[in-house]
Amino acid sequence: MHIVLVVLLAIVAAEHAYFLYLEMFRWTAPRTLKAFGTTAEFAAASKALAANQGLYNGFLAAGAAWAIVAGPPLQRPLAIFFASCVVIAGIYGGLTVSRRVMVIQALPAAICLAVALLA
Repeated sequence: MHIVLVVLLAIVAAEHAYFLYLEMFRWTAPRTLKAFGTTAEFAAASKALAANQGLYNGFLAAGAAWAIVAGPPLQRPLAIFFASCVVIAGIYGGLTVSRRVMVIQALPAAICLAVALLA
């Protein structure tokens, strides 16, 4: 169960590190526009907001990474806390932005949370 939890935490951390990269450094790039379904005009107008959002995603990535390197006995409570944060963010994004957010962001974190709670 420990290895499964570490792998799931790594997936959540990698996802959010990638979100940080896209939102902070590639927000106006054509591939990012396509991925987020935005226009160049919207991206230009929302660049500072996206960078701020990217920073928050970086904190989530850092938390998941911290849970990995902390190991027992801190690993489980850290995994529960940060996976819960990601699930909540993913549900909110799914309800307010796109249902895809629930699948891409909330689902892996929910699986991670379930494993952490069962560990």
